[in-house]
Amino acid sequence: MKIRDYHYKAGQICSRCIMDDSVPGIHFDGNGECTFCKIHDRMDKKYPMNSLTGEVLKQKVEVIKKSARNKKYDCIVGVSGGRDSTYTLLQTVRAGLNPLAVHFDNGWNSDTAVKNIKHSTNKLGVDLYTHVADWEEFKDLQLAFLKASVPDGEVPTDWAITSTLFKVASQEKIKWIIVGHSFRTEGSTPLSWTYQDGKYLKSIHSKFGKLQGIKSFPIMTMTQFLKYTFIENIKFFRLLYYVPYHQDEVTELLQKELDWNDYGGKHFESTYTSFYQSYILTRKFNIDKRKLHYSALIREGQLNREVALKKIHQDPFSGGIEMIEYNLKKLGLSNAEFEQIMDAPVKSFKHYSSYYNFILSLRVPMRIGTNIGIIPEAIYQKYFNFNY
Repeated sequence: MKIRDYHYKAGQICSRCIMDDSVPGIHFDGNGECTFCKIHDRMDKKYPMNSLTGEVLKQKVEVIKKSARNKKYDCIVGVSGGRDSTYTLLQTVRAGLNPLAVHFDNGWNSDTAVKNIKHSTNKLGVDLYTHVADWEEFKDLQLAFLKASVPDGEVPTDWAITSTLFKVASQEKIKWIIVGHSFRTEGSTPLSWTYQDGKYLKSIHSKFGKLQGIKSFPIMTMTQFLKYTFIENIKFFRLLYYVPYHQDEVTELLQKELDWNDYGGKHFESTYTSFYQSYILTRKFNIDKRKLHYSALIREGQLNREVALKKIHQDPFSGGIEMIEYNLKKLGLSNAEFEQIMDAPVKSFKHYSSYYNFILSLRVPMRIGTNIGIIPEAIYQKYFNFNY
């Protein structure tokens, strides 16, 4: 097998960050600033970091505590072993909350991720619930997405995590799910890069999967989501919007207090994510998620734009033939089958059944849901500030 060459491809680049016109739906204003910078500014205005932020966080924490009187846990925190989720767990405990840590094991955890989860939960005295997916079922879903030729290869994991968090929250009668996303360090991913809903997953699996149905892990439907949110009143809270997050300082803090170990690139706590993001996305789809993450850090003054531009020209894939062979063997793909997948015409979520058009018809309810905390602001911005 020959490793495919990496080529940086871009036309117009944002004058403020490094997002470029390879992203469908992106726009640039008269000063050359992109849509993502505008989204960042809106989010920063809604969730400012100032002298009042600490008090706002305290008020949020009190609301969460009051929702869980006489219960063992007052919130759920999704953990992966990565920097963001580990820091979120630490800050949740520091805020005085008593979380249940929830992890979805899809069979791709790196040894580093497993140790990070163990160290952090043990040192913080937090109970851990792990939902383990049947490997053959999860593999079948991942292969279906590869064969569908969409850039959403990580969606099976992302949606299963979300579905698991809601399911556990419902079973434990917990009203709050705390997630470790920060627009200040991670940005807002365009839907053309990552789209997800339960109908979309089932559509692709029924078309390209070999197994009949999935039983070992949840795939949340729209009906279930509405039940969880509007009937059971389960909400998301993005705690990192309210605490300082300097990436280098957080890494040092986690290493010192929780024996946390770095695993490489963003979200590379999963061996499949490392391979998928650095090799498949960049070679087949001309999607380099470093652009998104570097751009967020540039806006926050944590990364120099010129340094980022130099980095983005460097190949993100460093695993060599060994990493490719490891992933293909685990997926049960031959070299020829993988090359056929890589050469297949690129498609998008619009080629398959999903709730996308239905969601677009709900602009006003989505806005209301965002205002009352049911739907994250970043989700609303992705759906209604682009023309995909």
